[in-house]
Amino acid sequence: MNVPGFAEFVWVWYRRQGMATPAIHLRMADWLEARWREGSAHWLLMAFRGAGKSTLVGLFCAWLLGTDASLRILVLAAEQALAVKMVRNVKRIVEAHPFLAPLVPAKNEQWAGDRFTVARALDLRDPSVLARGVTGNVTGARADVVICDDVEVPNTCETPEKRAELRRRLAEIEYVLTPGGVQLYVGTPHTYYTIYAESARPEADEDAPFLDGFHRLEVPLLDDRGDSAWPARYPPAEIDRLRRRTGPNKFASQMQLRPVAVSEGRLDPDRLVPYDAELVYTEGNRESVLSLMGRRLVSACCWWDPAYGAPGRGDSSVIAAVFLDGEGRYYLHALSYMTHAPDRRGEVDEATQLCRQAAAFAGRYYLPAITLETNGLGRFLPGLLRRELARAAVPCAVREVANRRPKAERILDALDAPLAAGAIHAHARVRQTPFLREMREWRPDAAGAMDDGLDAVAGCLAMEPVRLPRFAAPAARPAWRPGQAGGAAHQDFDV
Repeated sequence: MNVPGFAEFVWVWYRRQGMATPAIHLRMADWLEARWREGSAHWLLMAFRGAGKSTLVGLFCAWLLGTDASLRILVLAAEQALAVKMVRNVKRIVEAHPFLAPLVPAKNEQWAGDRFTVARALDLRDPSVLARGVTGNVTGARADVVICDDVEVPNTCETPEKRAELRRRLAEIEYVLTPGGVQLYVGTPHTYYTIYAESARPEADEDAPFLDGFHRLEVPLLDDRGDSAWPARYPPAEIDRLRRRTGPNKFASQMQLRPVAVSEGRLDPDRLVPYDAELVYTEGNRESVLSLMGRRLVSACCWWDPAYGAPGRGDSSVIAAVFLDGEGRYYLHALSYMTHAPDRRGEVDEATQLCRQAAAFAGRYYLPAITLETNGLGRFLPGLLRRELARAAVPCAVREVANRRPKAERILDALDAPLAAGAIHAHARVRQTPFLREMREWRPDAAGAMDDGLDAVAGCLAMEPVRLPRFAAPAARPAWRPGQAGGAAHQDFDV
């Protein structure tokens, strides 16, 4: 079949529809054809909402059938109805495009809205084009090209569980593709933890981006100079109106392709000041000094919000350590999401396992005290924790606190102001935990959100620092915190 290049194919179709061909579509068309001609197998096309990318990809599917009628194309979308919408559009193009008339079969045995088969020489079991929702069953299907059209939408990415399920479903594409088959993802990011991210998200247990190694074309609405990618449809006045109506986060995500949380958040993890230095503990003249990056630390806060810490379910049992220097800088130095080992419950109960982890945490970071939240499970732990601290020979006090204020108020009051001032530093190890994800996704009025790490850190920031004596007592570690030393004076003088 004599089919022209894809850009010309698109131009002819728009001409027949009485429409001009936008330059942005010609740019995307040239990129798609170049990837097809070079034989690459993994592509990602990101374009702003309203760019017509799904329309263009529908034309691309029809053009591919024109170049090779034996191809099998699977269209995946977030929902079955959205996939059917694209497949129906591809079928309409095949029926009406002047270059594709030979593809229309004499008998419409498989010519439905969710699947159709063009006239082809090979007798293949799978249709030419098939529509499926990303959560649907594709077991047994075979495809030479898989189009993932807007598989990431709020309904498939708004929680960690949904994001994990989406990735699991998309991983099954490898079992559907024929050897050397093509995967094309088309969409816009709906979350900071998007499948389209260019870099890994360590706090989400990613070692590499989900689409690592994919050829990428990103077409934001505004380029680096602030010029519109589609001036006829999006002039400056319309862009300003759109930005005001949608808000900065949604505009950045959907129009500028920046992976951020679409809903407005209060706690921005990008305001945390990163560092990777370790504590330096020194002793001399019966005085100890704890420093960090050459700065002497003057106080420490440790907060434990206990829970049973069942692996993979329930509330997290989080312990946090925050240090303060003489200039008022906070250092979130360590954060541990503790869990117990169910297979060890026969020899060591869950509470003892957690208390031993907390004792080791206190010893590792020279903590003078652990503040234990005694709401719920915590009321049974102070004595057990003191026992494990003594067994581990960790000179650390235990403070008991009962919280009655709403958790959202505590988190906002403790974190909002110092975070906005850039006064909170966070160690690299903290950035490997779920804490950053909690910050990005936390909303004051959201029910059931993950916030156990936030609560522990807020407790550290809000509590009164514990200052221990400056001079060492017998059989105890010298206290490194200045300003709390006691003393005795001789009084053998007359007044």
